[in-house]
Amino acid sequence: MSETNILVVEDERAIQNVIKTYLENAGYHVLCASDGLEGLDLFREYEPRLVILDLNLPTIDGMEVAATMRAESDAYILMLTARSEEDDRISGLKIGADDYITKPFSPREMVARVEAILRRSRNGDEQGLHLKFRNVTLHLDAHEVFAGGEKIVMTPTEFKLLRTLMKNHGAVLSREQLVTRVWGSNYYGNDRVVDVYVGQVRRKLEESTGEILIETVRGVGYKFIDEPIV
Repeated sequence: MSETNILVVEDERAIQNVIKTYLENAGYHVLCASDGLEGLDLFREYEPRLVILDLNLPTIDGMEVAATMRAESDAYILMLTARSEEDDRISGLKIGADDYITKPFSPREMVARVEAILRRSRNGDEQGLHLKFRNVTLHLDAHEVFAGGEKIVMTPTEFKLLRTLMKNHGAVLSREQLVTRVWGSNYYGNDRVVDVYVGQVRRKLEESTGEILIETVRGVGYKFIDEPIV
């Protein structure tokens, strides 16, 4: 099994340790957070394929964490809830969680749920391995970009920015949204850094494809304007 990042956001250390142990034994790379704020920071930094999320969290409520994650990413979300929290489970699924498991739970069942979720394909995206547009292919696992038939060398930040724009193709993302999704909520620099990086990415794509694929929407932000190959 190739190593897959899984983020566990759970404030009870004993439960956190059990989940981590069973998932690592199953071959996954596991990151752990003990509150909602830490969970979002790790989520943005490591971009896990799947998140196991307790709904009852300190600092930021689990429901708000789930909504934020879903707004920023298509990572899978497996909720942990108490048996009495049926309304929360329904709300979580409406927000965009993929599955839930109730406490107390069997660790073996939890691993089985994780494996079942990861077998799914979201939005026809070849199980999340790449994004492909007319002239651009972005390989998520390998962190490689090909445009106009050639490989483009990009820094990690340039890659993350391009991926964010491609995943939201056709939608305008503001500088503030791009700062949060690419640099993280703890970034305190000037949001004009976005202009610099967009310029670098746009230039590299244009040199390879002969097209301008990232459009500036004056006074609003930026959008990736090419259409995906179906």
